[in-house]
Amino acid sequence: MGPELASPTAVPGSDTARTVATHCPYCALQCGMQLHVTHRPGHERPDVRLTPSDFPTNRGGLCAKGWSAADLLAHPERLTAPLVRTIAGDRSSPLRPVTWDEALDAVAAAVRATQRRYGRDAVGCFGGGGLTNEKAYLLGKFARTVLRTRSIDYNGRWCMSSAAAAATRTFGIDRGLPFPVADLALADVLLLVGANPAETMPPLMQHLEAGRERGARHVVVDPRTTATARTAHLHLQPRPGTDAALANGLLHVVARRGWVDEEYVATRTAGFETVREAVTGYWPDRVERITGVPARDLETVAEMLGTAATAMVLTARGAEQHASGTATAQAFINLALALGLPGRPGSGYGTLTGQGNGQGGREHGQKADQLPGYRKITDLADRAHVASVWGVDPTRLPGPGVSATEMLRALGTPGGVRTLLLLASNVSVSAPDAGRVTDRLDALDFLVVADLFLSESAARADVVLPVAMWAEEDGTVTNLEGRVLRRRRAVDPPPGVRTDLDVLMGVAERLGHGGLMTTDAAAAFDELGRASSGGVADYGGITYDRIEDEQGVFWPCTDAEHPGTPRLFGTRFAHPDGLARFYRGEYRDAAERTDAEFPYVLTTGRLMRQYQSGTQTRRVSALTGDEVGPDGSVVPHAELHPDLARLCGVVDGEAVQLRTRRGTAVFRARLTTGIRTDTVFVPFHWGGPSRANTLTDDALDPISRMPAFKACAVAVTPLAAPATPPTGSPAEHVRAPWPPARPKGLALDSHPTFLQGVYALTGKGLAAPTLIDPSLSYTVPDGAVAQTVYFRGGNSANELVVVVLVRDGVPMRYFPIGAKGDVHVPLRVVEDLEPGTTLEVHAAGAAGVSGVVVIDLGLVEV
Repeated sequence: MGPELASPTAVPGSDTARTVATHCPYCALQCGMQLHVTHRPGHERPDVRLTPSDFPTNRGGLCAKGWSAADLLAHPERLTAPLVRTIAGDRSSPLRPVTWDEALDAVAAAVRATQRRYGRDAVGCFGGGGLTNEKAYLLGKFARTVLRTRSIDYNGRWCMSSAAAAATRTFGIDRGLPFPVADLALADVLLLVGANPAETMPPLMQHLEAGRERGARHVVVDPRTTATARTAHLHLQPRPGTDAALANGLLHVVARRGWVDEEYVATRTAGFETVREAVTGYWPDRVERITGVPARDLETVAEMLGTAATAMVLTARGAEQHASGTATAQAFINLALALGLPGRPGSGYGTLTGQGNGQGGREHGQKADQLPGYRKITDLADRAHVASVWGVDPTRLPGPGVSATEMLRALGTPGGVRTLLLLASNVSVSAPDAGRVTDRLDALDFLVVADLFLSESAARADVVLPVAMWAEEDGTVTNLEGRVLRRRRAVDPPPGVRTDLDVLMGVAERLGHGGLMTTDAAAAFDELGRASSGGVADYGGITYDRIEDEQGVFWPCTDAEHPGTPRLFGTRFAHPDGLARFYRGEYRDAAERTDAEFPYVLTTGRLMRQYQSGTQTRRVSALTGDEVGPDGSVVPHAELHPDLARLCGVVDGEAVQLRTRRGTAVFRARLTTGIRTDTVFVPFHWGGPSRANTLTDDALDPISRMPAFKACAVAVTPLAAPATPPTGSPAEHVRAPWPPARPKGLALDSHPTFLQGVYALTGKGLAAPTLIDPSLSYTVPDGAVAQTVYFRGGNSANELVVVVLVRDGVPMRYFPIGAKGDVHVPLRVVEDLEPGTTLEVHAAGAAGVSGVVVIDLGLVEV
């Protein structure tokens, strides 16, 4: 497919037309399309219409966003001149248009002043997964060679980092799909976890439909009955944040039923026995209590996967955007490895990348700890290689910085970034705990935003720089399957608009380092190839010409003779010994638990007609129609189950206020039986009073530094709450103390409580039981009475262990568990545990004995 499918016609006084092949600016599917550009005499801007192309990922299909993408090229709200504050340093003063020289001079002056006063790291760069490979690469180079700052990260940290971290340590490489998209049709069983491609990337569904047409069975894991879930053979609805328990439960059944591919595990992996031992604690009925997924469904799905000739396990943001997202991704990778799926035709593990260049954007240096080609900024050999390509001394390169959320938390504080350059990201809408992030933006000494429109973040800036759109510049992107694609310039930017590469060059020149940068995308890609050569994400053999001739090239591609790598792991993994690594992926409870004040779970996600923070799609009228209210205002919907709405006094279509420990937001209620009764769903595309990320939790995964976007505690009330709560409202969850005597037959407000988990134990003697984890302590709250219901436990050690139930420091029950054994004891109620009573689970083993114990104590609170 060449860059132009039809040459321009040149008849004097007539229209001039041409067709340019390119790719959609939105999601990581990167659908192929053709732009038909017509220049009409007397018209300042050309007419642009688009049609889909028969590219392998979309096969002639486009979603509503793709079809409307060209509408934004001539949008009346496009920024076409740099803007600065009327009163320098006063962000309450209006923005006014200025020349590019004036704007870039102001940026360079702010950089110099900040670094002179606070040091190099006080100037930071924040990028985005929508930047082309060339721009992402040069932004990283700009930060490390021009600014010499370690303060750089990007919004992809909030997208792919958990799956990337798990895949890197397991496989030695992070590529979202280690096989072409077309392979999805070859899987006899497909497990899709936390993804809704029917709405987020509709053309992908053709590949799933092709599989179903030949008899494939699909299982969708999602707390909502999404459009994707409705197409599935089986839909599992876990409580948000419990997917790791589900994955471990599936592996438990696979191991117990003998479906582990023992030969594959023995010859192609390392470390399975530790994981096999860990999942013994995830028996189906325990997993049901954690997740809400029936034990019989867990058994069914395990059998489907364990007996299939070909099978795939795919995860996405619903499973990964948690403070334990890496462990969750790891647990599903473990399941795929134990079944022997990775590297086999029609089988494997993958993660569905979200942003348009979410794959390439995380490969070439935007991340705080990374250099191009997935090289590590802490590795001396990696630093030396990249520095040689850049022509600088390796000692001049800074060390690793902090993650995106941590950088934003510290903006404007001592030791934090004081001047920020923000490209291709609208953190005022997209960041977790966005209210606090907005406050931190306002605390900066100087904020520079390069964007297409005056986004919520740009509206707070000292300097706003208008940059080119996708069809107005050249470059490459890498889609979700690792295929490097060309994005081609079809039209010129509006007068006064420059590319991001021009912006970086302009600042670099003013700081005396223009020679380190380039505004030529082709030159940047050639240099990227050399910088990434020999790295994990090796682009060394990829050229613009090869991309044209081969409909994209899959990395790694090491040299001009290398064919590219559509499928990974056929014979070996990317670790030096060729083996994949198992790591335990333990379930951990949500970072933020529900309670009487915040009794429900909030989760967030995408809508078919919107994209990311909505900076572009909210400006297309054809994409916002579903969310326009009767008064003409745009208020997005919050999805609630009718039972939850009844409890809260919420009426379908009316305004509802959602409140978390961070703030409040307003939505219109949409009642649906396709969501769990304890869960509320909101889209994250809007700012203002309907900003979902005002509500979300910024607790971080300890490995990936992913925030907990997908689960936090929330309260639900009608916007105009009645003076007296309706029957069954959340007010009734705040229990008054019970009277001393309870009449027989009184209906009690009760709910189960569990002390459970998998814990390491080192014995200090059977007579010396200790509290092995703080989580195994429970105090009966005021106004409630608790009763023990059952105890179940497991022991991996080679000798007896004893679990002791301790009430207010005094042992009340002993549970001996034999070597490599388990015990299940129904507990008859002897006496109530009154308010203030503390119950603890202790364990003891013979001195020197070590192993793992599984604890599962069930109580009921009334």
